[in-house]
Amino acid sequence: MTDESPTDSDTANPHTGEEDQSELTAVKYADGSIGYPAHTLGPNGNPPVETIDLREYTAEVITWTTATATPPGVREPNTLAIVEFEIDTESVRAIGQVTTTDITIGDRVEPVYVSELRDPAAGIREPDSQTWDGYRFKPV
Repeated sequence: MTDESPTDSDTANPHTGEEDQSELTAVKYADGSIGYPAHTLGPNGNPPVETIDLREYTAEVITWTTATATPPGVREPNTLAIVEFEIDTESVRAIGQVTTTDITIGDRVEPVYVSELRDPAAGIREPDSQTWDGYRFKPV
């Protein structure tokens, strides 16, 4: 778990200085399993009973790859990782961009908010419909 936990009054990301408007929320289901992204029912048909802010945790890189042929507006090369958060005795995985190409399996990472994961003006669609904010994973 990281030493910093965001509060309602502190929404600036300490690593990027960007205003953090997005949540990275997993849910715990009645049977104790954890899911990300959240779903109405868990794997055993149980409804969620609480939310978990994954920004408060670090994760371990399970695997990664670098895409060199990316969609319009996505950085090239684009390194992606599947990471695993350990929460109590359960774990939950997420996939996302990594802040660096220097990543290895087993590295500890933390989520950092990014207001623009891709250039909305690239491509053929209306730019206003192509805004993508979210999280990248940064080695700690």
